[in-house]
Amino acid sequence: MTSPLGKTSAVPPSASGGAPGEAGAAPADRRRWFALAIVMTAAFMDLVDVTIVNIAIPSIQRETGASVSAIQWITAGYALAFAAGLITGGRLGDIYGRKRLFLIGIGGFTFASALCGFAGSPDILVVARVLQGATAALMVPQVLSIVHATFPAHERGKVFGLFGAIVGLGAVSGPLLGALLTEWDLFGLGWRPIFLINLPVGIAGLLLGAKFITESKAPRAVRLDLPGVALITLAMLMLIYPLTRGHELGWPLWGHLSMVGSLFVFGALVLYQRQKTLTDGSPLIELSLFRVKSFAAGIAVQLTFGVGLGIFFLVWTMYMQMGLGWSVLRAGTTGIPFSVAVSVAAGISVQKLVPRFGRKVLQAGALLMIAGLLIYLWESERYGMGITSWQMAVPLVVMGVGMGLIVAPLTDAVLSEVPKEHSGSASGLINTVQQMGTALGLGLVSVVFFGAIGDRLAPEEVGPAFVDAFQQSLWWVAGVLSVIFLVMFALPARPRAHVEGDAHLEGGVNEEGGVHEEGGVSVRGGTSVQGGVS
Repeated sequence: MTSPLGKTSAVPPSASGGAPGEAGAAPADRRRWFALAIVMTAAFMDLVDVTIVNIAIPSIQRETGASVSAIQWITAGYALAFAAGLITGGRLGDIYGRKRLFLIGIGGFTFASALCGFAGSPDILVVARVLQGATAALMVPQVLSIVHATFPAHERGKVFGLFGAIVGLGAVSGPLLGALLTEWDLFGLGWRPIFLINLPVGIAGLLLGAKFITESKAPRAVRLDLPGVALITLAMLMLIYPLTRGHELGWPLWGHLSMVGSLFVFGALVLYQRQKTLTDGSPLIELSLFRVKSFAAGIAVQLTFGVGLGIFFLVWTMYMQMGLGWSVLRAGTTGIPFSVAVSVAAGISVQKLVPRFGRKVLQAGALLMIAGLLIYLWESERYGMGITSWQMAVPLVVMGVGMGLIVAPLTDAVLSEVPKEHSGSASGLINTVQQMGTALGLGLVSVVFFGAIGDRLAPEEVGPAFVDAFQQSLWWVAGVLSVIFLVMFALPARPRAHVEGDAHLEGGVNEEGGVHEEGGVSVRGGTSVQGGVS
């Protein structure tokens, strides 16, 4: 039958609002709620997997002897692969079926998790993480599309509310779970259980998903843009790889040439996308969107915000564990006030503040994050190596409140002036750009953090060197947030109600791998909350 979106679906009548007394209504109802539990579990697994890794990075480095660049690629490789495949993953689901792509994605994600857990070298771990990101790009875009094809319109608000709760839970539980699994050293495996925990979850999701999820496809033909994916991936690699390797190799000439060359590849991408638009109307990036000032500004904010968060969270983890010498559990629990502050402020910003104050709420969030960074700098200068978790709680809560004021309403603000026929492409591009910004920020860690640490340090010099490098990194992040504050002036002063999109976008779920819902919950296609609480 056809869902309210016009999407082809085999959902039984009861799932689409049939009368309670219809035969088979109860079994069908149970079936769709089983399907919901399965896809929500998969989304949670992906969220936790991203947030769980950073807290274990120092342990991974100590055990495997990973280089500085390998440490960065363990996280950046995932983000880059996810970003590159996100829109294509959504389109593949539209063409070949969301259930099929979801099962392929969760199966591949589980296999990649096993490779991560049993990796014998940093290089294998990096390759496995890239595979994880690529398979997540197949799995994640299908999640809310499956929900949308399974549940009638009057029930979707409740369902998407559950997804918002999953975002908050993943943000809070990921770092803590990673700390516990690493600290417990289960079966002498050290950090490896942070990946191996995905195996039973993924296998169960694969088997149950095959039984309970209903297949659905897009009713209209969509096309892939694989050359576009190749160009954007090549451009990002040419930019990020020299950044991660440059410090170790003494900034060779080829690195500078590669970074300059990436600009030409980005230029070639723009020209190709223009030609693609003229020939078949199915480009990877809808360039006409950038004529909308608020959208162009919002994309700049998303990209820059991703850069700042990518720098901060990796550097912060290494500062606590490798600089201050804290245990992984202490570092993990130190971040809890931040995660809670983000979740609470995000809810308040959407429900109470944005309807009244509009764009000023986002700008206040940027200023609060800068204030939190300055407080952190002051405390780090004053207490040095003797700083405590309780002393860190103050700047972390201030930063968390600021981030919460940004992440929830930002997508609404960016999309508010986008023509409804392009809202799907716009949502997918927003999420893709945020992930690319995160990958770029992780690549810049070599410059802003490791570049400030000497190559040959005596044991007693390591801690103070990491503290100094952390302080320098905070200034970089504060500068990034200052730019974001200024760019936000180009956002609408008071965003209009969320555009509904055309017939195939009703309710905010689009076919580009992005998911956008009323109330400002952006549920990973690059999950806004997840993207920061790493």
